[in-house]
Amino acid sequence: MDFSDDQIERYARHIILKEIGGAGQQKLLAAKVMVVGAGGLGSPLLMYLAAAGVGTLGIVDDDTVSLSNLQRQILHQTADIGRPKTESAAETLAALNPDVTVILHEERLNAANALTLVAGYDLVADGSDNFETRFLVNDACYLARVPLVSAAIGQFEGQLSTYRAFEGENPCYRCVFPERPPPGTVPSCAEAGVIGALAGVMGSLQAVEAIKEITGIGQSMAGRLTIYDALDARFRTLKLRRDPGCALCGEHATIHDLTAHAA
Repeated sequence: MDFSDDQIERYARHIILKEIGGAGQQKLLAAKVMVVGAGGLGSPLLMYLAAAGVGTLGIVDDDTVSLSNLQRQILHQTADIGRPKTESAAETLAALNPDVTVILHEERLNAANALTLVAGYDLVADGSDNFETRFLVNDACYLARVPLVSAAIGQFEGQLSTYRAFEGENPCYRCVFPERPPPGTVPSCAEAGVIGALAGVMGSLQAVEAIKEITGIGQSMAGRLTIYDALDARFRTLKLRRDPGCALCGEHATIHDLTAHAA
């Protein structure tokens, strides 16, 4: 794959990195990444992946832009209020980098469509804002053998990990969080609030990890969980282990498809 003159200039800062170089940039241009959610995390994540030249970006979101989104969802503008987030995101990304093909999935991820959607991509990045979707994405990625870069935020704290439980002894999301918390025990951002710039921090970290996974550079976050406390300006990284009793990837797994998510 040859670079055009414009591509050489656009991606020059990647190409001169010995860890990425021309070969790594070609991998980025050939990659297909699905991003779940075009909101707080998805906004910086999608913008940096598009800027990096990830060749195909799929966006899964069924929501429309509202005024309260604009405090953190930097893909969207005031004029976009009322528009589908997928359309607003695609317009912003096209203006940023016309090299990138954007595929819009203006639908909610569910048990019926998740495996088909996930299987069409090389990597999935989850920026969803609810536990139901996080568990669904994790299960679909494990079953489809697709790497997952997952992040979450709330108030002043964020967390990030990569899940590749389909290979080696890596854990899946369920190994860390075996069950959804009871309804009402973990308030959403709409209920508890969130500092807007935190979405930028964690979404940008997701983009870095996605680029590392695509190019094969550095140490993967698989098997590690990073927690960021914005009030203390402190990062902690925890070592994660596979749970032998995990219902999805354990020794006696009971989850073999997505039927449980249809209930």
